[in-house]
Amino acid sequence: MIPPPSSRLTPIRQVLQIMAALRSPQGCPWDREQDHQTLRWHAVEEVYELLDAIEAKDDQELAEELGDLLLQVVFHAQLASERGVFDFDALCQRLADKLVRRHPHVFGDTKVKNIDQVWANWETIKKAEKQGTRHERPSALDGVPRQLPGLMQAQKLIKKATKAGLAQPARKTRNLSQTSVARQLWNLAELCQAQGWSAEELLRREYRARERQWRRQETQQSSSPVKTKPKRPSPRPRGR
Repeated sequence: MIPPPSSRLTPIRQVLQIMAALRSPQGCPWDREQDHQTLRWHAVEEVYELLDAIEAKDDQELAEELGDLLLQVVFHAQLASERGVFDFDALCQRLADKLVRRHPHVFGDTKVKNIDQVWANWETIKKAEKQGTRHERPSALDGVPRQLPGLMQAQKLIKKATKAGLAQPARKTRNLSQTSVARQLWNLAELCQAQGWSAEELLRREYRARERQWRRQETQQSSSPVKTKPKRPSPRPRGR
């Protein structure tokens, strides 16, 4: 039997001790069998349950689901600690450093006029952090999570491609409502169901095709020489 952690510890230290105990030889058989791979979809499920609690405006459920999501973080940190790569404290310190570094308008002397400048600074700092590392993002299309749902993934790619000038922004339609678009999406889902197709897979297939197209376009643009206007020859000085 493993004694529970002391109540004199802070709550987060109690949670960390409990997780270490669950992973110990005397701990829980299920917890001992888990690794990063087996846990990855648990985190996704907890996020969706958290979204349900937020939409329900249920504070009790919100606290419960936030705790469950924190458990996933603690679990992965414990696994990383056992592998000797980082622990929970290192994870928190890294997060604290990043938040300070990416908010120079709060923790530094940088002045911003609006939220657009905040985001621009964030992206500039983020790009500089990753430069020269294996996480560097040389393409304007990099950084779209592969496991996002198809529609979210498509919108993020379109946003990046449009911002980089690889795609033309869609024209806004005056008499278009969110309800009519929702119905169109629903009708497409019904059509795919009737045909026996996966709407998600079809969209992901189109995503991959568009991504390849825009990456080729980006490569061609970066490799094309910059066209400059030919300079006019300077007039020869006239002799006296």
